[in-house]
Formats: sequence, structure tokens, C-alpha cells
Amino acid sequence: MMSIKSILLWRILPSIALALACFVGYLSQHELPVGLFFTIIIPASNGVLPPQIFGHGKMKGTPEVPDDLSPQPRPENEMFLTLPGSGDLMPQNGVGMCCRPTAYDDELVYRSTLWYLLLGGRHIDGAQLYLNSKAVGRGIREAMRRGVKREEIFLTSKIFPTHYGYESTMKVVKSELDDLGLEYIDLFLLHFPSSGPLGSPCSKEGKGISQCREETWQALSELRNKGNIRNAGVSNFAVKHIQELEAMTDVAPVANNQISFSPFVPEKTMETVEYCHQRNITVTAYMPLGGQHQRSLVMRDLAGLSTKLGKSVSQIMLRWAIQSGCAVIPGTGNPNHMKENLSVYEIELSDAEMKQINELKYDAKGYMNMDTNMFD
Repeated sequence: MMSIKSILLWRILPSIALALACFVGYLSQHELPVGLFFTIIIPASNGVLPPQIFGHGKMKGTPEVPDDLSPQPRPENEMFLTLPGSGDLMPQNGVGMCCRPTAYDDELVYRSTLWYLLLGGRHIDGAQLYLNSKAVGRGIREAMRRGVKREEIFLTSKIFPTHYGYESTMKVVKSELDDLGLEYIDLFLLHFPSSGPLGSPCSKEGKGISQCREETWQALSELRNKGNIRNAGVSNFAVKHIQELEAMTDVAPVANNQISFSPFVPEKTMETVEYCHQRNITVTAYMPLGGQHQRSLVMRDLAGLSTKLGKSVSQIMLRWAIQSGCAVIPGTGNPNHMKENLSVYEIELSDAEMKQINELKYDAKGYMNMDTNMFD
């Protein structure tokens, strides 16, 4: 009779190793393995069968959009940020298309996109990494068929650093446009400064990460001139990375930096946001409530303000970020939450209330902040 140690050594561990090898092999066959990894892990970690493996349209979540639902009025007192170079107006309130189980089921992504646009929202944040551009595009085109004007929609996408380089950037943007079924993308971002050890077509040619970012920026600048994209920007970039692109000549201005921003961010991140504001670079904030630990404390400390304003703490924090000069992109596939998020234009925080929120400083426990300075 085999001992527990023997069973573990000769049966369980080899089985785990084989399963991991098969999983890695499966991922490696995809053009964007990191994206495929997230489409599987995020649903699975939430107890949901990954649509990428088990099929789309089976997940519960975003309800069907009624066939007779027509576009609703846009929010009153809607606010915008003006992008440098083009003068385009980016709505300060958007919807993010990642990082939740429903963002990886194509049918629910289609419904989420359509719901949001028909409810009056106009700013949609996507990316190559999310592997759902076809569904987003289908939702946009259906909204357009129902009466939403394309020129009112502000669509963001991003290129992941494993595809940095001049030629590969040209291919990625074309692929995104084909998947979306649209003629142009309003804002295209470099998703991260670097992919670390994963590399890119550019790095495989022996070029350093700085040169690869610059080649990518050169490509985006040319695509902007051709009208394939209207603006170029960055995501999770520190000041040193932005300055690198600003030093280039005859290229597009850095129009946006999408970054984790809340009252709890480290001083370096706050410096990055302040630098962007000083340089007229618009900022899109994600995670304005911080991590889970900070979220619970914010809920406690702003309960009184929530009662006073008649808005949830989440809505108050979205409004805080907007009044701090940022755009926000809360992710949701729930049409009721979309309505709540869009309603933050109805309130305005006083100077004293903004000060109260700005002074919310908690320890870093449980806070997931992207340290942009860690990248070369």
C-alpha cells in the first residue's frame, strides 16, 4: 500500500505538472498569451466557467437589451477633457471593458456596450489585451444603427508591450480596427512601459525597451496622421517614460495617461498625475477607491457624506476623481450600475468635501497600486 508521501510524489505532483505544461502549451499557441491567460483566470477565480474554453453566451450577467430600446439623452451637466493636439473632447465618465468575468463573454460584452451607449454613456475603454474587441465593435455598430452618432462615441484601445515595435504596431492597430468594424479609434494607448521578460518583436531584434517604445510611438503618430487613430497616449507610465516620448520630434503629442489614481496612491504616482496636469496631458483614473482594504475604510469614513448627498460612496469617489481633473472608467456590465455611475454629474463636491477625501490616507495593506517607476 502506497504511503501518502508516495502518492503525492508519484501521482499528484506529476499530474499537476502535466496539467500546467498543457495549460502553458495552450496559452503559447495564442497570438497574445497574456490576454488569453486573463480571459481564463479571471472568470475561473470567480467560480465561473471561462467562456474562452466552454463557449460564449452561457454566462449569466448583463441582461438582454430590449429590441425597442432607443438612445436615451446624454447626462445633464456632462463634463469633458480636451485632448492636446486634436482638441477632441473625452467624456470624463466612461465604462471599462476588462477585469470582471462578464468582460470575457462576448455576448455579455456586446450587451454591456450597447446598454451603456443607449443609456447615454459615450466613453468606452478597451484594449488589445482584453480580447473582446469584436464584441465591443458589434455593440457600437448596433448602437449606431439605433441612432447613436459615431462622432459622439469616444473609444479607447491599447497595444500590449509584447507587440511593441513599428511594424507590429501597424498590424495591431489594423487588427483592432478590423475586429471593431470601425474606421478609426479615438485614443490608442501604450498599455504598459514594458512587458518585462516576455519581450516583443522589437526586443527580439536586439533593441532596448526605450527604442521599442519610441518605434511604437512613431507608428502611432503616423497612424494618427492617416486618420486611423485620432489621438495617442500611454497607460501606467511614470514621468520618466512620458519625457522619453516628449523628447521625440515630429510625433504626436502625449494626449493621455491612464493610471491607477486615488487618495491613497504613493507620492511618486501623485507626482506623475501632477506632471500630466502641468503638461496638459489628460489623465484617466482607474481604481479610484483603492484596493479592498482601502475600500472598506472609505465606506466607513464617507458614510456620513453618502447620506448627506444621497449618493453611494462609490459614486462620491468617482465624482472626486472627476473634480480632481481626471476621467474615470468604472467597469460594469450591470445597466443599473451604469445609470448610477452616469448620475455622478448630478452632484458637486464642495471644497471642504474634496479636502476631506484628499486627506483619506491609509496604510498600503491590501492596496494594489501599479508602481509605474518599477519599469525601465
